[in-house]
Parts: sequence; structure tokens; C-alpha cells
Amino acid sequence: MDPGLRERKKSATRQALHEAAVRLALEHGPDRVTVESIADAADVSRRTFSNYFAGKEEAIFHGDLLRLRRLLALVRDRPADEPPRAALTEAARLLLAGSDRPDPLWVAQRRLLRGHPSLVAHQVAAYAVVERELAAEVGARGLDDLRARVLAATFLAALRAATQHWLEHPDRSLAEWVSEALA
Repeated sequence: MDPGLRERKKSATRQALHEAAVRLALEHGPDRVTVESIADAADVSRRTFSNYFAGKEEAIFHGDLLRLRRLLALVRDRPADEPPRAALTEAARLLLAGSDRPDPLWVAQRRLLRGHPSLVAHQVAAYAVVERELAAEVGARGLDDLRARVLAATFLAALRAATQHWLEHPDRSLAEWVSEALA
């Protein structure tokens, strides 16, 4: 179903705020960025910013959350009888298919994280929410609660580790590093 005009405008505003937040964090450092500066850069009011994000960290990580939600949707779309690990691996492959050249904004954000540990807490919190949802999804495929949680956590850790490794060793594609990490 195609979203209506109102939803497309809201999505565009959210994306503009995210891009402004990442750009400003890269230019000035995350600690020097304010919600007001992000709103100004996106040409919206502070109140409009608050309608979309709770703070600058959430605006910075919006792209990550979108990717994680897409990954979760890809897992949900896998056949119900597919084993959990296979469903996760195939969802990751589909997410990265054709991404030999990932979004430069996302790459810059990943590099920003390495240099600013103050942002890591927000990243961990965002991943924790998706990890719970992912655990529930793989649990529905026949795993008990503990095994589902361990598999979801291990899977996301492998994705994060492969991504960090790729940033340091871009001689192979991200998809190749992820595939190796998940093997």
C-alpha cells in the first residue's frame, strides 16, 4: 500500500532531521550538536523536532533503526518452517543484497560511533529493543525463550562486529564480511 501525501511528508521531515543530525555531528562532534541546531539545519521548529525524536541521539540513530526494522521485517517474511538460524542468515543476505556501496551517511555514522563512546549507550538501547523483537520472532520458530534470546543477541553482535571489521578492512564488501561472520 502506497503511503499518502501526509505520511510521505512526515517521512521526509524525519529523514531531513536525521540527515541534519548526522551531518552536524560529523562536522562539530556529537557533544556540540543541539536539538535547536538540528531543527535549524532541517528548517523546522524545535517543537517539530520534538514531534519526531526525543533527542539528538535518537535523530542520529534513526537510519540504524530503519535498517534494523527492515531486517526484522525480512525475518518475519521468511517461511514459517525455515529454521531460525537460516531465516536470520537469509534475512541478512537480503538486507545487504546489492549494497556494494552502502549509504555514505550510514558509513559516516558508523565511523562517528567509533570516535564517540557517549553515543554507544543509545546504540545499545536501540539494539536491545530490536533484539527482544527478533528473539520473539525466532522463538516463534520453535526455540525456547533462552535459546531465542541467545540466538538473537549473537546474530546482532555478529552483524555489528562484521560491520566494524568492514569499516577497518574495506577490501571486501560488507555482505562478504557479514556472511563470513554468520558462517
